[in-house]
Amino acid sequence: MSVSAVAVKNVHLMRRPGVAEFPDAVTARGAKHLDELAGMAAAGNRAVMLYLVQIPSATSFALARDIDPSYATAFDRARGAGVEAVAYRCAVARDAIALSGWVPIVN
Repeated sequence: MSVSAVAVKNVHLMRRPGVAEFPDAVTARGAKHLDELAGMAAAGNRAVMLYLVQIPSATSFALARDIDPSYATAFDRARGAGVEAVAYRCAVARDAIALSGWVPIVN
């Protein structure tokens, strides 16, 4: 039986207009999650890295490679192993957070 795995990261960094970025700090834990997903994908399972962009004005998503080059390397390695990466913008309200649309990953 095939297993699916999803890792979710909250995104709240924007240094350029319209471009949300992750990570906002070095994240060895985030790189570990990507390596775990890569292992699952290499074993024939579906593995997805989901970035939840909590900035309503974001029109795209990019890795903040300058902030954490090790995370960027783990991301590239995971993608090479078959991990899917997707980013969705959220509508944030006082009493709810909901997906409001897909945004392209532009690395």
